[in-house]
Formats: sequence, structure tokens, C-alpha cells
Amino acid sequence: MLTLANAELSVAFLDPAAPDEQRHQGVRYCHGGYIWQVTDARAGPLLRGPQWPESNPTPHNGQGLPESFRHRDIRSQRPLMLRDGRGWIIGIGEVAPDPAGQPVLTRPCAWAITAEPTAYEFRTAQAGDGYAAHLTRRVTLAGRTLVSSSRVTNSGDRPLPLHWFAHPFFALTDRLLTCDLPAGTTLAENPGYALDAHARLSFKRRFEGEHDGHHELLLLPPAQPLRARLSHPRLAGIDFTTDFAPDHCPVWGNANTWSIEPFLMTDLAPGATRAWSLRYDFGPPRS
Repeated sequence: MLTLANAELSVAFLDPAAPDEQRHQGVRYCHGGYIWQVTDARAGPLLRGPQWPESNPTPHNGQGLPESFRHRDIRSQRPLMLRDGRGWIIGIGEVAPDPAGQPVLTRPCAWAITAEPTAYEFRTAQAGDGYAAHLTRRVTLAGRTLVSSSRVTNSGDRPLPLHWFAHPFFALTDRLLTCDLPAGTTLAENPGYALDAHARLSFKRRFEGEHDGHHELLLLPPAQPLRARLSHPRLAGIDFTTDFAPDHCPVWGNANTWSIEPFLMTDLAPGATRAWSLRYDFGPPRS
């Protein structure tokens, strides 16, 4: 794996060019800049996944702080750039349908990777069927702050459907978690989570196992970035923020992990560029 480290934190990335790490990389999460784990020098591993502590989770589940460029619209489920299941997915590569009609990777995209003392940068270019894109993923580490930035330019002749989301996998404390959300956030009545008058989300119950969990849509205040503060079993907390207002934001959890998933959904005109970032501030270890 590729590693970015300082005196407090170590960040492990999947190497998109390493054959022995390709077993972790499927068609769901962007290969370049895939953060597999963040480890504290005193508190140990800080992130989990749906199958935690399985060391070889399925590529669909994954772990850590993956990000995804979707091949279907989250709301309508219409295909974006695939025709009869064939085409390419941003940050992943060329795909074709399996017997069940699900996309499988046939040719991964090639990445140029630059290592710096405090950052890794991953760049790729893809094209086909009139669509084309340049993608840059840059992850920087400064003290206890990790910033994941993305930049997509439409270099093709057709509008480029850009449907991206973050899928961070946060750790639970005895299968429970709390998350402070922006004032004005609402949540429909549901069996998994409660939201109090101070916009603090909590679990209604402990989930039992990998396949017991709940998915629910948050309604965030409009036109403002996401700011969330999460509990953690080994840290004082984690602050998770975006520099954009999410277009859609579900939450999901099971007995092993919990995720809040800000979406960005737009069409890029030919020649247009869209850039955005996520920030993770890891609080100090508990004494």
C-alpha cells in the first residue's frame, strides 16, 4: 500500500497499480486516492467497514474512506454513461455486464501518481462514446487533519454526468454512535435512528451482525456545506466537513460501522471543471 504519515497519523491508500491489491478494487469506489485506513500512533486503527474486522472485505463493501463515481442516477436508477451495461465509469475504468447484468471491470484506468511529503496526487484521463474526462484526486495530511480533494474536467464533446458521493466508514462504540448535524436537519420517523432537538443523531438500537442495519435519508438545511461531529471509541471525536452543499445525503449503518454519504450531482458542459473537497479532523486520543 501507499502510505502518507506524520508523527500522529498514518494514512494507507490502496495502490491502483499493485496487482496484489486489485482484489480490493471493484466497480463501486474510485481506485485513485482510495483511503484504506487511518492509524493513530497511540490509538491504533481509526476506521472500519461493513465487514470489519475482516481483512479481505468484498470490493463492494470495502472499508476506510472510499469515494465513488456512480454509473446510475441515485434517484431514478437510470444509467448515466453506460449503454446496455457497457462503457466506462469515472475513476474506475471500462466495464461490461456480467450474466446478471451488473457491471464488471474489464480494463482499469491508468493512474499517474505523485508522492509529496504531505500529499499524494492521483491523475487519470478517460474517454469513450463521445464522453471524456480528466480526474485529479489529491489527499493531504497536516497534523491531525486529512483533506481529500477531487477535480473533474469534461474534456469531451457531450455533457458529462457527474454523480459522486463519499462513503466514509466510521467506528462504533459498543455498536452505537452519535453524530451532531447542522441545525435544521430533519429525519423521517424510522426504526434505525433518532434525531433530537439539537440535531444530534443516535442509534435507536444496537444492530446485530453485518446484515442487520438501516439506511435513511437526511434532509439537510439547503445551500450550506455539511458539518458533522461524530463520536469515536478511541478519540475525542471526528469532525467531517464538505466544502459544498450536498444534493442528497443518506446515512447507513450496521453492527460494524456507520456512514454519512454526501452526494454531488450535476452535468458538466464540455470544457467545464468542477472541484470539491472533504475534510476530516481527527480529535485527540482519549486518555
